[in-house]
Amino acid sequence: MAAKDLGNKHVCFKCAAKFYDLKKPDAICPKCGADQKDAPAPKPEGKRSRLAATPKIIEPEPEETPAAEEDEDGIEAFEDEDAETPGEPAEDEEI
Repeated sequence: MAAKDLGNKHVCFKCAAKFYDLKKPDAICPKCGADQKDAPAPKPEGKRSRLAATPKIIEPEPEETPAAEEDEDGIEAFEDEDAETPGEPAEDEEI
């Protein structure tokens, strides 16, 4: 028998069995007896599901470098761990 003679092919929404409707008006699953007219309507594909299906490109984060801080005049000032702050006595100075 050719597939044309068997009618339309269906996949049961309850048990996922594949079957042909044998050109009958009601497509009823031979395995579980579910009427395929009672199948829930497929949800329309929305924008969110299309966006979720697209692969996201992940870029590596840049390595941290000592950042230069700009003051009000636009002059960059680098932080130096060994530099003394004004107003503090040097380590070898006595108070």
